[in-house]
This record gives sequence, C-alpha cells and structure tokens, in this order.
Amino acid sequence: MAFNFNERTLDGVLIVDALNLAFRWKHQGRTDFRNDYVEVVKSLATSYNCGTIIITADWGSSSYRKEILPDYKQNRKDKYAEQTEAEKQAFIDFFEEYEETLELLAEDYKVFRFQGVEADDLAAHLVKERKSYGLENIWLISSDRDWDLLIQDGVSRFSYVTRKEVTIDNWKEHYNVTPEEYISFKCLTGDKGDNVPGINGIGPKRAEQLIKDYGDAMTIYDNIPIDGKYKYIQELNQNAEVLLKNYELMDLITYCDDAIGKDNISEIQERMV
Repeated sequence: MAFNFNERTLDGVLIVDALNLAFRWKHQGRTDFRNDYVEVVKSLATSYNCGTIIITADWGSSSYRKEILPDYKQNRKDKYAEQTEAEKQAFIDFFEEYEETLELLAEDYKVFRFQGVEADDLAAHLVKERKSYGLENIWLISSDRDWDLLIQDGVSRFSYVTRKEVTIDNWKEHYNVTPEEYISFKCLTGDKGDNVPGINGIGPKRAEQLIKDYGDAMTIYDNIPIDGKYKYIQELNQNAEVLLKNYELMDLITYCDDAIGKDNISEIQERMV
C-alpha cells in the first residue's frame, strides 16, 4: 500500500542531500547560513513527522564512476576553472561555511561522508537496506532528479527548488515512464549535468517511445540491431555498449555498494545499529 501523506507517523526518516541543500544559500550569496540550515532541516523533519534525520554528504566526485568514465563531471571542473578570482573566493567562503554546517549537524544527527563517495550512493544504500536498518516512510530532501531513482512505496522526495513532492502516487505527474523504467530512460538519454553521454539523437520523447516499443534498456540492448533507417536508430545500433556503461554509472540501487566501498559500508552498518 502506498504511503498516505495524511497518515504520517513519528517513525518517518529524513535523508538530506547535504551539499545540494546548501546551495540554497549559495544562490543567495550567503556565507553565514549554518544555523539557518539546521533550522530548515528541523522544520522539514517536523513537516514530515520524521523522528530520524540522516545527512548524506558528497566528498569529491565518485571514484567509482571516474574509473568507468574518466570525464565524469569534467564539465563542472571546466566551468569552475573559468571562474573569476571573485567567484573562486566566493566558492571558498561558501565551502568553509558548509564544512562548519556539517560539523554542527554532526552534533545531533548521523552524518555520512566518505572520500570519493557521493551522497546519491549513500542515500541509495540506506534505501536499499531500509528494512534491515528499520527505516520507514523515508523522505529524500534534494532537488536532484537522480534521487527519483530511489522512489518506491514508502520512499518519496521533496525539492526545495520546485517546492514539489515526487512520490509513487503522483509519479505520473512528473514522468511518462514508470519508476521501474526511469533508469532505462536515463541510460538512453544520458545526464548532461554529470557529463554522462546518452545515445546521440535520443532525447526524452524518443527514449519513451523506445521503452514503449521494446521494453527496458537491457531488452533494447538484447534486440540490437534494431531495424530502422533513422540516424538515431543507427547511433543506437553502433553504440549499444553505452547502455551497459550507463547502467553502471546511474543505477544507484544496484551499484551503490560498489560505489561506497566495503570498508565504508561496514562503518555505515556499525553506526546504523
């Protein structure tokens, strides 16, 4: 049975995408936001009746993904390299406050952060193992739509940017593919924000149609070569291995533990007891 928002209980769990939420103040040019940040987290926990708050924080780009795709997020590094001295200093000031914010949060909540591991994977692991960790009615706090890969019965997302909730019940208001098909959609289209290429010529509409006609991305791969004279079909036939690589890069639930690493997983397990 899907989670009913009118029946929220105190066993709710708030999982926060730490850096993503911090950019709320970066966009305002604020470098004195640590106390406001904590208050926002508390307010969200109150709104969703969450008795447990877990902070997941990036620590650099994913080492796991860089091994698969060396240019992973290279577009962001290139953009930062083009900053003016004033912009670079603004980022330094922002991250100094962000580090202080994480320390403040750690006084009261679990903060998970590991070198070369991204918050996406930490959240995915918590969702994947939520039964063993006793986590119910999870609310993901992030504006990153990659986190919609984690949505399922009892797991929902709130974006502070759009001020909207994405849930299993209102999924069709946001996407034209099912939650199970969303990873296939992403494998076909790629992710420009993370510099992950999809299949040339395949945008959202064509991806949706391919999924409708053939099934998930692995089934599409199994059907290669696909008949068709359109250029995007030719691109798909010639670059089908991109689908396999993108699964490894973007299927958070399947590969989160690989991305986190055994030693870090052990630490999470110990701290979640």
